[in-house]
Amino acid sequence: MAKRFGGRFSPDALQNGNLNPIPDAPIRHRLAGRPKYVTMAAVPFLFSAFFQDPAGMAANLAAFGVIASAMWMTREGLAAEAAYEVRRVARRPAIPRKLFGGVLAGLGLGLGVAEPGSLAGAGAVGVTGLALHWLAFGSDPMRDKGMDGVDGFQGERAQKMIEEAEAHLAQMRDAIRQLGDRWLDARINRFAATVEDLFDRVRSNPGDLSAARRYLGVYLMGARDASVKFADLYRQTQDPAVRASYETFLDDLEKDFSAKSRRLLEGDRTDLDIEISVLRDRLAREGVRASEPAALEPPRTEAARFLDDLLTPGQDKVR
Repeated sequence: MAKRFGGRFSPDALQNGNLNPIPDAPIRHRLAGRPKYVTMAAVPFLFSAFFQDPAGMAANLAAFGVIASAMWMTREGLAAEAAYEVRRVARRPAIPRKLFGGVLAGLGLGLGVAEPGSLAGAGAVGVTGLALHWLAFGSDPMRDKGMDGVDGFQGERAQKMIEEAEAHLAQMRDAIRQLGDRWLDARINRFAATVEDLFDRVRSNPGDLSAARRYLGVYLMGARDASVKFADLYRQTQDPAVRASYETFLDDLEKDFSAKSRRLLEGDRTDLDIEISVLRDRLAREGVRASEPAALEPPRTEAARFLDDLLTPGQDKVR
């Protein structure tokens, strides 16, 4: 089925005066292409399996399957790490996917070279494969980022609410992606970036959850329902008026979410000013005053002192 092509300089980009450029592609880890090459390198295990006895066939097929699974796990770990790196506030991945991928890769290599009576050699190859996997892909993030001082209970509540909101956002993306329209996909991605900024605000300060609850729940749920209905209708009619109405709806919703993020940020600044003011008052009560650094007098030459004597009235000159 043919897909409509869209872009900044396509006719659709000028609808309703919309000159916003298509946002960048989703974040992708710089090593995301490596796992497929490792899987391709394991293909000889698959082909050579059909020229061996049943035990050797089973071992080679298992080796290829385990290595392919390891690379899938590694690719998921790289995607999780990329998402972790771009966020200001993030929890460490719940599952260390790259670590599990490395273990599976070593196990697959060990199965591929294992022979009766040579288990030690197979183990050495497996350990070597694990070490090479770590050198090629690195380790998983092992600590939370930007969450120092966050209350654990409030943080769990906020994270649960954000996960539900992310599910609504993912359903919006899936509904629009089914249309095969590149411009609408990019438009949803731009809206998602604005919403994810609000997610970061709530992660960094879970106390803002009550202020943002309606946005993470009711508003996103309504946006998801509207997106699903729009996708069904536009797929059948291809009506430009319906498309324009939906894009206007996204523009308004994006402005609302962006404004909410700014208000939460301003609230954080106000809290910081209050904390600084309270700390200064406490220091003042303890008798501590912030002293201004004494001004350093610049070095003075004989010529400068002679000019000062000439310009200073009422002063006796001693010759």
